[in-house]
Amino acid sequence: MDYSEALDRLYSSVPAFHAIGAGAYKPGLATSRLLDDWAGNPHRGYASVHVAGTNGKGSTSHTLAAILSAAGLRTGLYTSPHIFDFRERIRVDGLMISREAVADFVERWLDWSKDHPEVKPSFFELTSTMALEYFAAEKVDVAIIETGLGGRLDSTNIITPRLSVITNISLDHTAFLGNTLAEIAGEKAGIIKPGVPVVIGEHHPETDQVFIARAREVGAPITFAEPVAGEVRDTVNYYSKTPFGPMSGELIGECQIRNAATVFAAVKSLREHYDIPDSAVREGVGGVARLTGLFGRWTTVASSPLTVVDTGHNEGGWRLIVDELTRVTHTPRHLVMGFVADKDLSHILPLLEPLRGELTLWFSGPSCERGLPSTALQARAAEYGFTGHAVADVNEAVSFARAEAGPDGFVLVAGSNFLIADLDINRL
Repeated sequence: MDYSEALDRLYSSVPAFHAIGAGAYKPGLATSRLLDDWAGNPHRGYASVHVAGTNGKGSTSHTLAAILSAAGLRTGLYTSPHIFDFRERIRVDGLMISREAVADFVERWLDWSKDHPEVKPSFFELTSTMALEYFAAEKVDVAIIETGLGGRLDSTNIITPRLSVITNISLDHTAFLGNTLAEIAGEKAGIIKPGVPVVIGEHHPETDQVFIARAREVGAPITFAEPVAGEVRDTVNYYSKTPFGPMSGELIGECQIRNAATVFAAVKSLREHYDIPDSAVREGVGGVARLTGLFGRWTTVASSPLTVVDTGHNEGGWRLIVDELTRVTHTPRHLVMGFVADKDLSHILPLLEPLRGELTLWFSGPSCERGLPSTALQARAAEYGFTGHAVADVNEAVSFARAEAGPDGFVLVAGSNFLIADLDINRL
């Protein structure tokens, strides 16, 4: 079996949330534990850091992985979803899992499943097992494991990490996790394990006590990250005072200063187990995309006009996107946006109100089965008084936006990961 066939079998034989949405969501850990037994409980052979949160968990996970790699630790990284290549989900020291390893895993699982037809894993359950097994085979010292959805019932929650990290809480996936911040926090708090230290990235009056109560219940030392000083400039964040000395961050945006606070608190905790010099922290923060392949966090993909992509796809992410848009000095400004059909836009579209009249809007949509058509997004935006152009193909939309923006303008492409996945950067 080659890699292409393995991917076809992986996508076609198990339900995938990224493809069909709610129909693929499987709460509970029974199948994950069964798959883990089949794989030989690989995660017990190395240390791990478990990262949950509504926003910032991807940036936080990648930055922690970059720092640990810079410190000389062989570091695994499991994140989701991918953007351009399935193998982005599973990396060791920044290198994606090999095509041969993916094919080998899928072939072995298909052989085993013939004798166990009652086991029907989801796409995420299966890929989580693949990641945990791959990290063991690659003899990592530590693996950064990002939750997929929630925490308590997430497939990754079979691990007992050395440290748990919860970045922040905002409204997203409310159909599965709850309709209030406290309810969602309760699900995320499910990754807090007995006796395992936990870092909470941000204070919030509705969620603090949820985390404190869970930590007290299981005897887990809890730390709330302390804010750090930072200045947002055109190209980079400058952290003037940190526990590791002054440094610059490769990831751009006010949100990355908040993420840095979470990362710094996590590093302080991990220093009880590992030698992580200040220089490794500075190198990891300053080169996270280069060291880990991170993409889509206010990432510049072209100039003249300046063109940026961001995978903000929920209310919290769009609050940060709007904040960044207000700081953009280039004019005119254009926004190409697109979402999946089951995304609750009632919390997102009103956030654009402060920019009414200052942005030209282009409505597009992901090409995946769950994609919300551009005309449907245009109609939803009209309910809030916003007008713009509907262009089905995101590459055409970006081309039109860049042409109208001119060499001194600005174009942001933002929304679903699947919208960004359709973008052909080589055309820019």
